[in-house]
Amino acid sequence: MRFLAGPWRVNGLSALLVVFTLATVVSTVMMTTPSVVRAQDGEKAPEAKAKDGGGVGGFGFIMHILASLGIFFGLIFTVLSIAIVALIIILLLDLRLGESVPAAFVDDFTTMVNKRQFKQAYDLCRNDSSYLARVMTAGMGRLQYGIEDAREAMLGMVDTVRVSKDSWIAYLAMIGTVGPMLGLVGTVWGMLGAFSEISRAAGAPNAQALAGFISEALVLTLFGVGISVPAIFFFTFFKNRLSNITSHVTNLADDLLTQMYHNSKKTAGAPTATAPVGTENKAATSVQAKA
Repeated sequence: MRFLAGPWRVNGLSALLVVFTLATVVSTVMMTTPSVVRAQDGEKAPEAKAKDGGGVGGFGFIMHILASLGIFFGLIFTVLSIAIVALIIILLLDLRLGESVPAAFVDDFTTMVNKRQFKQAYDLCRNDSSYLARVMTAGMGRLQYGIEDAREAMLGMVDTVRVSKDSWIAYLAMIGTVGPMLGLVGTVWGMLGAFSEISRAAGAPNAQALAGFISEALVLTLFGVGISVPAIFFFTFFKNRLSNITSHVTNLADDLLTQMYHNSKKTAGAPTATAPVGTENKAATSVQAKA
């Protein structure tokens, strides 16, 4: 990916590492605090807990959610959340039509080809890392063997670049699949706690303890589904965007390659008046070799 090379890669990974570290520390501190808060709340009257915001939507409810996650599931969901945000930012920056098909590159390439500057056009493509430039470089490298060979090489590079970009999108699909599975694991874990409480009770089980285990199970299910929904949405969004960009790059690259091929043929078949007889074939060979 173009912007992940050089300083972009170092700065991007460093920023993600800092964010991940801070999020891990904050989440760990917050997730270990609710257990103390909940233990203290057990000694208070219901009226006191209501004043502290223990109802739904209050601070106590937030603490209950964090306590339900725990350190293990909390860290997992934190990592997945950071991964989703990082992937979305990376793909939004990379899967842009202006990034894959730079307008300045197309203008410079067309100008060079019209001026018969084929060597300069090839260097322009080789030194550019955009989607279109990589495809054009592969096609121009085989242009001396004919337009059909050049098109096959071009289409091969299109598939190569598309697969490399698609591999990043596939991580979103993986998170969208793993999220509900983690939620299901949390659900089973909470239900195990509830049934364990029932089995330990000599008479009627403690309703408050059962409600706590069931609530924890539902919280983990909620977070699992909540992680998967944006992952699946952006997976479909970026898959469609990549398909559109690939189609645009393929059509434009074919047009530019055909334009260059016909311009090289015109140059080879139209020698200047002062050129000595017999240099036509040498000119054609030289142009195709440069291309």
